[in-house]
Amino acid sequence: MTVAARRTESPKIVIIGAGVGGLTAGALLAQAGCDVTVLEAQLYAGGCAGTFYHQGYRFEAGATVAGGFQPNGPHYVVGKRLDIDWPVHVHDPAWVVHMPTREIALTQDNANVLENFPRSAFFWNEQSALADLGWSLSAQGLPWPPTNGHEWAQLIKVALKNFPRDVRMAPFALGTAYQWLRVRGLADDPELVRFLDAQLLISAQTTTRGANAIYSATALDLARQGVYHVEGGIGGIADTLVKKLESLGGRVLFRQKVQRINVSEGRAVSVTTKKGETYAADWVLGNLTPWSLDSLLEDASPKQLREEVARRKPGMGAFVLHLGIDGAAFPAEMPDHHQFIDSIDGPLGEGHSIFMSVSPAWDSSRAPQGNRAVTVTTHTRVGDWYAAAEQGQDAYEARKAEYQAMVLDGISRYIPGFKEAVRFSMAGSPTSYAFWTGRAQGMVGGFPQTSLFKARGPLTGIPNVRLVGDSIFPGQSTAGVSLGAMRVADDLIRRMPAASAMRRERQSPQGAVGS
Repeated sequence: MTVAARRTESPKIVIIGAGVGGLTAGALLAQAGCDVTVLEAQLYAGGCAGTFYHQGYRFEAGATVAGGFQPNGPHYVVGKRLDIDWPVHVHDPAWVVHMPTREIALTQDNANVLENFPRSAFFWNEQSALADLGWSLSAQGLPWPPTNGHEWAQLIKVALKNFPRDVRMAPFALGTAYQWLRVRGLADDPELVRFLDAQLLISAQTTTRGANAIYSATALDLARQGVYHVEGGIGGIADTLVKKLESLGGRVLFRQKVQRINVSEGRAVSVTTKKGETYAADWVLGNLTPWSLDSLLEDASPKQLREEVARRKPGMGAFVLHLGIDGAAFPAEMPDHHQFIDSIDGPLGEGHSIFMSVSPAWDSSRAPQGNRAVTVTTHTRVGDWYAAAEQGQDAYEARKAEYQAMVLDGISRYIPGFKEAVRFSMAGSPTSYAFWTGRAQGMVGGFPQTSLFKARGPLTGIPNVRLVGDSIFPGQSTAGVSLGAMRVADDLIRRMPAASAMRRERQSPQGAVGS
């Protein structure tokens, strides 16, 4: 049987969105013998973890910090399965946190954190042990929340295999990170709490008082496991996956904005783009938010999905500055990632907590000679930006100018001369993210991880439609969406006898291509 003949018999998978989650699932399904087509509205892959080119700079669209490449990490596992050599370089410290009274470098040995907060040593040892167990369990395939009998069986199998080590997680399952700080006698240290709040806002979309304790342990472990620069920008993760998917026979079609998912007799049968092209589908994977999926399904959106999007509160968005900076503004030994916190109390976000990433000096592809590409973000409420836009263009531009000045002033308090070193500036808000990424209201980062028992899985209410991306557990980060993508891809492969047979044939010495 020829390869062409095999492809015509393969299950047809249409993936909406070339984000890391969609591309990871697509590459794994293509490897298993499926006929995979990815439809992407933009000219480049990656979505909120993409890199775009503008006026000589390569800027990060959103995400700037990548983890999960360590042994047993999600990207490591995907790389092993797909034979990918990721173009990454470890960066230590992960970033430096600038607080009004101190600076804290987040390093793999955690030494500077312990120097600043010596009473917290036991807390960090406990968090690290939990995180190690969490990474190990995820590498073994831990479908959460389980959605069918097979996933329940897999969950039980992994739990029994790791018994009694996994029992240590039980006390953390229902509590928050703040409650555990209180148990350990650390909640009376406002600077430690503020420091942890700022880290969890980035990685869990909530603070210690809201973040589940188990999830927090893994989220706070990012620096110890390792933060990495991607050559050419974080979009290199998606670009690598595009090349792998195409080498496995899949297609990634750019400038193909999906307009509608067509449903017949309760199942998705095809996807139609704004160009009027229709792609038949046995399965549809949406690298989307629930709101976007509901919109694409139109009247065919199932009741449970409609109720979900009506019930869920809007998530946070981001105000972002893309800056070209004179490289002389940065001392030679200065790390590339920084977080600036302007006070010990009060709200975070809205300029009170700022994250800045500077393109590495060794990566000359990111900026014109002598300059650096800089991405700066702060959490912001999406509704306020739409309210400003409704008042008119002048009100909206005034709000952007106010936020830009606030962010630049915040950084300049810690890096003298920063404002004066700006050579290029471009600001974006949630309305920008809504336009460029197609995300509903420009919400980014997924849902706050407040409860393991409220985590969202990939099911949508339509049997052959699944979600991938940061809306499903474990949510935020390229590592998180990779875990979710592996879970969805493996579930689909189990449901496709033909695809499973093709995978076995490819792996067999007798299964030569073209035989």
